[in-house]
Amino acid sequence: MDTDRRADDGEDTVAASAPVAGHPGVGHPGVGASRGHDPHPHAPLPRLRVRVGTSILTLDAPVVVGRRPSRPRVVRGQVPQLVTVASPLGEVSSSHVEIRQDGAVAVVTDLRSTNGTRVDVPGRQPAVLRQGESRVVLAGTIVDIGDGNRLEILPLSRITLQEEPHP
Repeated sequence: MDTDRRADDGEDTVAASAPVAGHPGVGHPGVGASRGHDPHPHAPLPRLRVRVGTSILTLDAPVVVGRRPSRPRVVRGQVPQLVTVASPLGEVSSSHVEIRQDGAVAVVTDLRSTNGTRVDVPGRQPAVLRQGESRVVLAGTIVDIGDGNRLEILPLSRITLQEEPHP
């Protein structure tokens, strides 16, 4: 249980989180934005997506999934989207896993979860991530965080900045 102390350490932390079904997304400008000026601001940006339950989220910002996810105390880069999942048996940690896009691949990071994160990459043997371990994955990967919560990395889709939701 100590591995959940990061999010449950008794300090007053304010974190807004939206249930998966009503998650609006963050609407950040995209991968190229952190690397400098985008010479084609209206060119389609390839985006991986992740299916969480019946909802599909675009990885335009990192996604943190857990039973009561919270943002890290120090955020470098984009603010993560917080996604709450049910965990009736308590198998899912408060902030269990982070999924973010890096180029054409996704990076899955176990956030020091109590019960581990299983990663099933197509064509490879399933792996259980150690606490804090990251794994580069491709579309088609299934991430199992427990209590029947299976996250699926979906293929790239093209969206334009004009199609992104505006806050």
